Amino acid sequence: MAQVKQVATVGVKTLVKPDKTHGLTQSVQPRIGLLGGSFDPIHTAHIKLACAARDHFNLDLVMLIPAGQPWQRDALQVNGYHRMEMVKLAISNQAKLTACSLEIDRNGPTYTIETLKSLDPKALYYWILGADQLNNFCTWHKWSDIAKRVTLVVAQRPLSALSVPRLLQEQINKGSAKLEVLPFEALSISASEVRNRLLQQQSVESLLDKHVLQYIETYNLYGTKPEK
Repeated sequence: MAQVKQVATVGVKTLVKPDKTHGLTQSVQPRIGLLGGSFDPIHTAHIKLACAARDHFNLDLVMLIPAGQPWQRDALQVNGYHRMEMVKLAISNQAKLTACSLEIDRNGPTYTIETLKSLDPKALYYWILGADQLNNFCTWHKWSDIAKRVTLVVAQRPLSALSVPRLLQEQINKGSAKLEVLPFEALSISASEVRNRLLQQQSVESLLDKHVLQYIETYNLYGTKPEK
């Protein structure tokens, strides 16, 4: 399995697989999935999406990357440290999923292109996003450069139409961008819904990993009451 280390760039070990034809070994590029988000908090739909991409595309690793300061949305509810710890808890029992703190550790607004530049160029990267994110992808900072560096993986509900922005489609037609569809039955869960339910002291047991919920209650996050 690929391993990740954080230095000047995030590196991955080259995988070596047997060559069945000649009995020798050959190096192959690790296939790394990237799932960014606020994870404020991370919920079960995030985990199911990461696992679905891992399995469907036979990925060696999926890195979940909590955003530092997303430049296209309002301030986050919980700081980076807590969101990172919740991600670690949520994926602790999931094979080939790991948490990456690149964006939290970096000062200033979070730009995906800067994250990609920090990763080891020896790997093949798959950026995982939802259909709603695809719709506004061409508003991202240096979106064209992003599309050249990764394969875009878009989660699509079965039997639903996928709308690719015109500018991105033009780049795909020129061969300077790749887009793959991930069949995925989206769950009607949002982080804002989770936060509202927590604030109103409503049950979220089906929406959150139990260890994440315990963490939220322990640190009185999102307006929850501390345990007595």
